[in-house]
Amino acid sequence: MKILIVAATDFELDKDQFSAHEILITGVGILETTLELTKKLALNSYDLVINAGIAGSFDKKIKIGDVVEVTEDILSELGYEENETFFEFKSFSIPNKFTVDSKTDLIKVKSSTVNTVSGNTTKVEKIKNRLSPDIETMEGAAVFRVCNDFNIPCMQIRSVSNFVGERNKKDWNMDLAIKNLNISLNKIIISL
Repeated sequence: MKILIVAATDFELDKDQFSAHEILITGVGILETTLELTKKLALNSYDLVINAGIAGSFDKKIKIGDVVEVTEDILSELGYEENETFFEFKSFSIPNKFTVDSKTDLIKVKSSTVNTVSGNTTKVEKIKNRLSPDIETMEGAAVFRVCNDFNIPCMQIRSVSNFVGERNKKDWNMDLAIKNLNISLNKIIISL
């Protein structure tokens, strides 16, 4: 099986562990991920694309270090605001929600993909009330969208490094999240 592993940054993957597979480091965010993955898929064929990385959790039941599989993702900022109310574009055919079939036995979650990491409690509460996401990432929906357009199966595996809210890095555990991500990703690839 020809697998492409996609991550935003070098530090999220133990590249030596996955040297038998192609790895694409896209850079952080929706734009970079869309651009780099599109260029890669335009020139190469794969049986599966796996987006792997860290995430913030909205749900206290999903703890720091937990590894999850995203089966639903939304571009949470695609729309417009009128005063304090956010509206999705309904009159344009702009896809902003994506779903994929589960491929693992990990916890299944809904993700919100953002351009700006949520760091204030007012914004966090608005997103939670409007979308009810479990986690937040900066690339996931972009991977789902590009793979859908190229008709390539994909999955998104995330490990929680922090809780979404006021930015307090002393409460984060990047090392645990990255360690658990790589362990789970290795098990998933072996099982395919």
